[in-house]
Amino acid sequence: MEKTIVTTGKTIDLAIEAALAQLGLDRDSVSVQVLAQAKPGFLGFGAQPAKVQVTYEAPDPKPEKPAAPKSALGSASRSKPKAKPVAPKTEAPKPESKPEAPKAEKKPEAPKPPKAERKPEAPKAPAAPKEYAPAQPGSVEEKIEQFIKGLLEHMGSKAVPHAIKGEDNTYLVDLVGEDLGYLIGRRGDTLDAIQHLANYSINRGIEGHIRINVDAEAYREKREESLRRYARKKAQQVLKAHRRTTLEPMNAYERHVIHATLQDTDRITTYSVGTEPNRRVVIEYVR
Repeated sequence: MEKTIVTTGKTIDLAIEAALAQLGLDRDSVSVQVLAQAKPGFLGFGAQPAKVQVTYEAPDPKPEKPAAPKSALGSASRSKPKAKPVAPKTEAPKPESKPEAPKAEKKPEAPKPPKAERKPEAPKAPAAPKEYAPAQPGSVEEKIEQFIKGLLEHMGSKAVPHAIKGEDNTYLVDLVGEDLGYLIGRRGDTLDAIQHLANYSINRGIEGHIRINVDAEAYREKREESLRRYARKKAQQVLKAHRRTTLEPMNAYERHVIHATLQDTDRITTYSVGTEPNRRVVIEYVR
């Protein structure tokens, strides 16, 4: 069964974190609805915290077993009849046991041959790093790499971009280096910003229109798989409860993954509501 709690915080993220800490759940296990945005007030007066409603799936309560009725005679011990004394039984004399025959001595077992020592397994060789061909001078790949490299240097990152031409005028950019976590950001928001700036800048200087997809440590693929599992889990909850549920705000690409995952699911339909950046996917049961 679904349950909800309402929590507050200085920001929406802090309010959500407070709810997750209280429930002991992760972000993918709950749905969040923003009830009120945080207001800073003026000179400290009139400030209001952000308020969110968190919906989560709780196990159904087990029915309590009725207590067995107490017997009216349970406490009236004096009403029980007294047991009659039992006369002691006389045991018949046991027949004298015959002396046991001496057991034959066991022959000493032959010593077992020593077990062959197990050779330690050789350590697995680490996966070889990907190799990228250098971009041709004056090519679109070189322009993309130069722009993103300059952007990363301004961010204080030593990561190296590698651009590869894909299908349908699409270019894939892989960021390679150490400590790429802050370039990915929370739920990929920093990676999305780099991708947006690259698309805007590069398309201004070339003919036609190209699409640039920026990734690091295969984050996009891992995020897609996580969204697919999340969508299937929520769809099963909707089918069980025969009701709809609204997911947390997502960007256009993440909403597309949810719609595509559930498009062939029986008795399930999906649609989006709200405005950016708080646009959400609704999963609804179809009778």
